[in-house]
Amino acid sequence: MEEIDGLKMVKEFAEEMENMLGRKMKSVKRMAETAEDADFYHEFNATLEFDYYNSMLINTLNEDGNNIELGGEFPLEENEHFNNLPVNTQQSVVQVPTNVYNKDPDILNGVFMSEALNDIFISNFEKDPTLTWQYFGSSTGFFRLYPGIKWTPDENGVVTFDGRNRNWYIQAATSPKDIIIAVDISGSMKGLRLTIAKHTINTILDTLGENDFVNVIAYSDYVQYVEPCFKGTLVQADLDNREHFKLLVQELQVKGEGKVKKAMKESFKILNEAAAEGRGSLCNQAIMLITDGAMEDFQQVFEEFNWPDRKVRVFTYLIGRELTFASNVKWIACNNKGYYTHISTLADVQENVMEYLHVLSRPMVINHDHDIIWTEAYMDSVLFNTQAESLLLMTSVAMPVFSKKEETLSHGILLGVVGTDVPLKELMRLAPRYKLGVHGYAFLNTNNGYILSHPDLRPLYKDGKKLKPKPNYNSVDLSEVEWEDTEDALRTAMVKGETGTISLDVRATVEKGKRVVFLKNEYFYTTINETPFSLGIVLTNGHGKNVFIGNVSVEEGLHDLTASDVSIAQEWTYCETDIDPHHRKLTQLQAVVRYLTGKEPDLECDERLLQQTLFDAVVTAPMEAYWTALLLNASGIDGGVETAFLGTRSGLMRMIRYAGVEKRVAKKFLTASDKENIFTLDHFPVWYRRAAENPAGRFLYYVPTEDNSGVNGRFVIAVTPVTVSVSKKTAVAGGRISLVILHFYSDEKPLVELIIFILSSVHTCARVWMCNHVWCLPPHEHLFVTFACATFPVLLKTRITDDVLEHF
Repeated sequence: MEEIDGLKMVKEFAEEMENMLGRKMKSVKRMAETAEDADFYHEFNATLEFDYYNSMLINTLNEDGNNIELGGEFPLEENEHFNNLPVNTQQSVVQVPTNVYNKDPDILNGVFMSEALNDIFISNFEKDPTLTWQYFGSSTGFFRLYPGIKWTPDENGVVTFDGRNRNWYIQAATSPKDIIIAVDISGSMKGLRLTIAKHTINTILDTLGENDFVNVIAYSDYVQYVEPCFKGTLVQADLDNREHFKLLVQELQVKGEGKVKKAMKESFKILNEAAAEGRGSLCNQAIMLITDGAMEDFQQVFEEFNWPDRKVRVFTYLIGRELTFASNVKWIACNNKGYYTHISTLADVQENVMEYLHVLSRPMVINHDHDIIWTEAYMDSVLFNTQAESLLLMTSVAMPVFSKKEETLSHGILLGVVGTDVPLKELMRLAPRYKLGVHGYAFLNTNNGYILSHPDLRPLYKDGKKLKPKPNYNSVDLSEVEWEDTEDALRTAMVKGETGTISLDVRATVEKGKRVVFLKNEYFYTTINETPFSLGIVLTNGHGKNVFIGNVSVEEGLHDLTASDVSIAQEWTYCETDIDPHHRKLTQLQAVVRYLTGKEPDLECDERLLQQTLFDAVVTAPMEAYWTALLLNASGIDGGVETAFLGTRSGLMRMIRYAGVEKRVAKKFLTASDKENIFTLDHFPVWYRRAAENPAGRFLYYVPTEDNSGVNGRFVIAVTPVTVSVSKKTAVAGGRISLVILHFYSDEKPLVELIIFILSSVHTCARVWMCNHVWCLPPHEHLFVTFACATFPVLLKTRITDDVLEHF
């Protein structure tokens, strides 16, 4: 019997995660170096002609049966590692948004230059086969993706995906920033101009993330905050705040005369106070001025608030076709280290707004600050139109690519951003369930307090038959899931990247929040070095603090592990099957057997988990003979009992069916689609968790809350834990289960047939579970029920009239 050291365990998990994420960072660095070297030796050719694989056009034929231009024959094969999507692991493809000309000289030169990335993509994948998508998003608009895949446009045949709008691109291209958006709502801005201005604000907001801070003000004769609650301050540019600003911006109405001087004063006041008080991002500061012209004398404002240091950049967006005041608007930007843009139509907005990112990136480019960034959790349902991909939570690691040519160094030219995706599911496999116990779990959050991964994170909702991400699924705060009675001590410590422990009394839920259990949890947390992430693990007193370790020979264990009634948790990692492509088609049980028999000695397997699994297989082997004997003995099993099964902490399960499939009511129970009742990556099964709440020897009976179709679609589950005690230390070894069917029907005289389960070794009280409720009957009222003193439950069946129900 071993007692778990939670602090030591969380540090070990964090170190393994750091190593895994470190390999991804090395891959990204190699990509950035390759792209910079390729650009260094490439000379721009305005007349370059170059055919490349356009992801929209590959394998497309014209009317004559020939490949269309920029298409060509592009072999694709389904690959298990990439969600069984048809891909080409020997070649990358290029995607160009519909609004970008795919033969523009800048595009052709960039694509030609970035061909050098093909070899490094393949080399990275060979060095680290757990890598997923690798990519290069160019500042000119194209997107190079490995492995190659055919791009699926939307229902209108349009590709709106632009890598420059993605969080990984924006965060890597610029440092954190404080932004004040000042929009002119004077009378001259009516009609189309105001529409363009609103779209410009929304586009700027879309370029911000959780590390940025923002506010939006509107001005005419006076200055007004679009959200009065945020007056005079900066707020974090998280999804909720950005969407809130967008709604308020849509309500803006034009009136009065534009006084740009007042707007500039208010903007500088907010930014200067934030910098002086240590609030905001403490990095870049900028004002975005959106107007159709500036008529008054505004130089005095800049002399007072921004010159000579020019710490705040001012970007100006001239709205409308008129250029009467263009010189004034341009002067404001050029004398405050900003950028001037003229936006005359809605189509101009996207491309022109992105220019400010290149300006803000210049100091990074000139200093060659190759900062690596990690994004918050997200589901990239835009990239591939498949359900498998859209349900996969991931984080991205990205790095900027700069021009190293001597003649461009002073200009600070950003070439683009390289990156790769890391599925969080793969990261959480490094904190295996069997080490954490029945109610234990691991979770990750960012330094902004947002959840990356947590078993209680519910990022999806059902829209008809489709699953869709909730609007704010990636900005759920840790405090919304881990409810602390104290003042967010756990959240605060993890946001600061500290290492420590804390104990909390919690109310945990099972069965998708339908049942509550009261637990005393110990939280252990630490930071993952070189990343903005913190890892926490939870061990529950009475369930997760002790673990029983046994040992048997491989030969004996293999004999019992390969029995017909045995299975192991397919979602757990007993052996790593994702490293070698030849292993990807193996189930976990097949991989374990091939490793232990010496057929696949190169497999990386969890030796301790295998040891526990083999031990559990041996000590539970007599159950098969016992169940079989009951099955063969006509009086050995009660009618109505369909299934018996047992599960252990190592994820091993034994199961026997007492009823044929044609007579079975709980036909779907314990199938792969019934995630609540099998061992998954996120949790132990419901029946296992509920059994562990009770002392050994006591049975708990419950009715699953999901109704199956049909009259006979109800069943009751009976559970009891199996524990092992050594030197006054107790550990849960497994859960022993009987599955019993409960029928509901009625006839002309409304009668309900109830199956009443009674288990008692004490004569003073019999506990009766009925329809998921509990009653306690005094001994003198046994006329309604009969019970036996036994160590195994006795199944009784009786008809109960309405009078009897009233008595209950």
